[in-house]
Amino acid sequence: MTWCVTFIPMTVGGAETQVGVDIKGPITDGHLLSTYRHVFGTDIVKHWRLFPGQWHICNLIMTSYTDKGEKHVRGRFVRFHHITFWVGNAKQAASFYCDKMGFEPLAYKGLETGSREVVSHVIRQNKIVFIFETPLNPGNEVMGDHLAKHGDGVKDIAFQVEDCDFIIKKAKERGAVIVKEPWVEDDMHGRVKYAVVQTYGDTTHTFIEYLEPYTGLFLPSYKQPLYRDCLLATLPAIGLNFIDHVVGNQPDDQMVPISDWYQKCLLFHRFWSIDDKQIHTQYSSLRSIVVTNYEETIKMPINEPALGKRKSQIQEYVDYNGGAGVQHIALNTSNIIQAVVNLRARGMDFLVAPDTYYDDLREKLKTAKIKVKEDLDRLQELKILVDFDDNGYLLQIFTKPMQDRPTLFLEVIQRHNHSGFGAGNFKSLFEAIEKDQEARGNLTQLTP
Repeated sequence: MTWCVTFIPMTVGGAETQVGVDIKGPITDGHLLSTYRHVFGTDIVKHWRLFPGQWHICNLIMTSYTDKGEKHVRGRFVRFHHITFWVGNAKQAASFYCDKMGFEPLAYKGLETGSREVVSHVIRQNKIVFIFETPLNPGNEVMGDHLAKHGDGVKDIAFQVEDCDFIIKKAKERGAVIVKEPWVEDDMHGRVKYAVVQTYGDTTHTFIEYLEPYTGLFLPSYKQPLYRDCLLATLPAIGLNFIDHVVGNQPDDQMVPISDWYQKCLLFHRFWSIDDKQIHTQYSSLRSIVVTNYEETIKMPINEPALGKRKSQIQEYVDYNGGAGVQHIALNTSNIIQAVVNLRARGMDFLVAPDTYYDDLREKLKTAKIKVKEDLDRLQELKILVDFDDNGYLLQIFTKPMQDRPTLFLEVIQRHNHSGFGAGNFKSLFEAIEKDQEARGNLTQLTP
């Protein structure tokens, strides 16, 4: 468990300043010094008189959790299986992600395969699989209404599971809304069981269980793609490996109920959390809780806006998405420098951190216990962000929105013995997004 400790300095004239930071117990002077050195980039603690009576455990600000909670008696969540997007034109959307992000066509389902209502284009990059779906007929009110409300975006986050029947049974007993009870599909390549549950907003989770080894392209009823763009073979490879985490944005006061739902219905547990005292800019702030399965192979950060002077990027998302939904998908790579170089060569557009961010970073790294292997000048040139603790570091960069609505975007992340989510970069990320918000006319002042 990581506790937040509030330090109250000895001051003249009775004025006090309280600062909260996170320190893993047992709490020692060494913990205090190293933590402040990382947070503030200076030995600020030297100027504070710290006695047992002048600090205390208070409300948690940023927390890592070691208690995994209750484990499923049977069955388990294995991994992210795929993510399904509902879009206005699946063919064009799939082509965009292939051209810009380095995916390849994997499978297809449409009129030519006997699917008369919905067309599906499946693309893949290593273990990352995206499905883009579009209604084929004018009378599809479910998909039509969804697209009118939310625009292009994520509809479903699919998990591979073991013992789908048991997991669904327990989720139902604990109050989950079952969109579709378990069913089986098969073809000459094998048998697969599915079930669908409702999560935040209009988003769903599909559970996928392989009843036997499946030898087909993707899943039953999917066929070979109809067309492969010869341009893709001429473009540089990206090297994205797997889905690191999927972030959901919620309206205000919905973060805790949603994270509680995952813990209650799916037996996930809290992995990490942070609140608006820690993450804020001059104008806006956020709160976030990360939930994960028992094996910690599926991580789902849940965000909500916190009250600020102006509309936060979380609130902007909620407004344009028509409610809760997937804000961004983080894709893991083992070489972020090469990935970003090649993504830029393919035409991807990223959020830009100011040069002052890298000046501050260099100062903080001078007293850090870890050493960043990558060249900092190169990271600055590519606008890749760095976050670190005493054990390791991560590198990350964020695309601009992937569609006209300022909703879904992507993250590219590389980890070096660091399991966090870039809390040290949240402020820089917010400020970069706020520049774009202002250009869109959405960094508006909030009135009580």
